[in-house]
Amino acid sequence: MKFLAAAGLCLAATVAHAADAAAKYPEKMIRIVVPYAPGGFNDTLGRLFARKLQEAWGQPVVVENKGGAGTIVGTEMVARATPDGYTLLINGFPLILNQYLHEKLPYDTAKDFVPVIAGAQSRNLLVVRADSPIKTVADLVARAKAEPGKFNYASAGNGSSNHVTMEYFKNETGAQLTQIPYKGSAPMITDLLGGQVDVMFDNVPHVLPHVQAGKMRALAITSKERSKLAPDVPTVAEQGYPDFEVAVPYGLFAPAGTPKEIVAKINAELQKAIATPEVQDIFAKQGVETLSGSPEDFQKFFQAQMDKWSKVVKATGIKAN
Repeated sequence: MKFLAAAGLCLAATVAHAADAAAKYPEKMIRIVVPYAPGGFNDTLGRLFARKLQEAWGQPVVVENKGGAGTIVGTEMVARATPDGYTLLINGFPLILNQYLHEKLPYDTAKDFVPVIAGAQSRNLLVVRADSPIKTVADLVARAKAEPGKFNYASAGNGSSNHVTMEYFKNETGAQLTQIPYKGSAPMITDLLGGQVDVMFDNVPHVLPHVQAGKMRALAITSKERSKLAPDVPTVAEQGYPDFEVAVPYGLFAPAGTPKEIVAKINAELQKAIATPEVQDIFAKQGVETLSGSPEDFQKFFQAQMDKWSKVVKATGIKAN
């Protein structure tokens, strides 16, 4: 009985300490690690979240760009950080995929992080040059099957969202396309426009302006339903592949062990920020779809994405290298 009483007191003290820490949080600078070089939506989201939290709480919130190894460098830094709410991570698609593409990682995706809030998601557009004879998904699949090895596609390297999206597409359709890897979207776009590659998937923000300018033709978008960002572009699903869908999520994570009260406090503040017309407008101009919700909502979404991509990687045999 004495042991149970002592254990009860210990638990009560722990709960009280966590509640007290959450009530005082934040008392010092918060660091948001973006595991990419500056630029791109991950960086935009990190800086937007930093600004909104700093405005709300009056404590400095800084963004630290730690690119390298396909986001692994910056992600490991957060996994090893003290779980007190003062070191956070912007990530999403690479955090899902890297665990399946690499034989060994310096962190455990499922065990070393807790989702805080889903910020947004982008879709991929399947695009060709405006003067390409390929006008639909059916055209592409038929030509790629009839002339195997002739058609190539651009990617931002093994494990990138456009690489795994195309390998998923190939697996679903039977199209035979050869990968030409690049170091990022900009050189991919240059070579597609220049005729060095035939087709590619890329995030809506990167290629939609070229579609709107008449330089590219969008064959399809990877959402289940047509996107309000590109309402005239049909989905892959409606062109004969009803189960095909790809979302590229962006969100905020904390090291595992971060008190739930602190996670909830950050989440609540950022939910308010995401709901503002200012942030909605920024997201729309960036070509991304708004997400939000509780940490539990993000956990369910993230788990569903992990379940999906573990199956895709296994079916396609995609490797990081």
